[in-house]
Amino acid sequence: MNDHQVVLWNVTKRFGSRLVLDQISLTIDAGQSVALIGPSGAGKSTLLRCINGLNTFDAGEIRVGPHVLHPDRRAAGPVYRQVRRTFGMIFQDFQLFPHLTAIQNVVEAPVHVLAMSAVEARKRAMKLLERVGLGDRAGAYPRELSGGQKQRVAIARAMAMEPRGLLCDEITSSLDPELKGEVLSVLEDLNRDGLTLIVVTHEIGFARRAADRVAVLADGKIIEDGPPEQVLDHPQAPRTQKYLSQMREG
Repeated sequence: MNDHQVVLWNVTKRFGSRLVLDQISLTIDAGQSVALIGPSGAGKSTLLRCINGLNTFDAGEIRVGPHVLHPDRRAAGPVYRQVRRTFGMIFQDFQLFPHLTAIQNVVEAPVHVLAMSAVEARKRAMKLLERVGLGDRAGAYPRELSGGQKQRVAIARAMAMEPRGLLCDEITSSLDPELKGEVLSVLEDLNRDGLTLIVVTHEIGFARRAADRVAVLADGKIIEDGPPEQVLDHPQAPRTQKYLSQMREG
């Protein structure tokens, strides 16, 4: 197993009596870009949160590089911290600190978690903000940024921890089409550099253009998994056909 392959084996998750993930098995190789699509409530966001250790799960096993997550999380704190270092997570609602500027948001974790010097962290943060097209907005507070700009700051903040991959949870769903394009373009660029991306999305165009694989979740199961041209243009599962038809009509 390479140092940042993600392997899920029979992962099962319940919320009370509701079965959210039903024996999910999936392998994502280093450097792959995987789009997770499917109807709302299918378990996509829960799957990401289980990989990142934000949600517990009830059965199965998750491997993130050399780190193994089990249903029993007792004494697992260090493992979860290592997983979160390996895969950064970006959320739909940005989760920026409102009282910090863009560059301060990016600097925060490297200084306090990686014990990096403030000078070095600031230099890295500036490079990352320039990379996501926000070098001129480094001193702006979140309230002064558009939704697309906030999401690009969130990407720069995740990249400041030098992860091997990113888990992206519906990160464009609240943005208008032009701002979506800004954010998705940054993700495509990062993937070209070899970063592993696992992206929960309803953006079928992005899945077609930028994903190596598309996995379809419905009713807690992966019902289809393959190259975009196969899954999106020639879906086999009736549930996938119905979902894509609804997306086209929408």
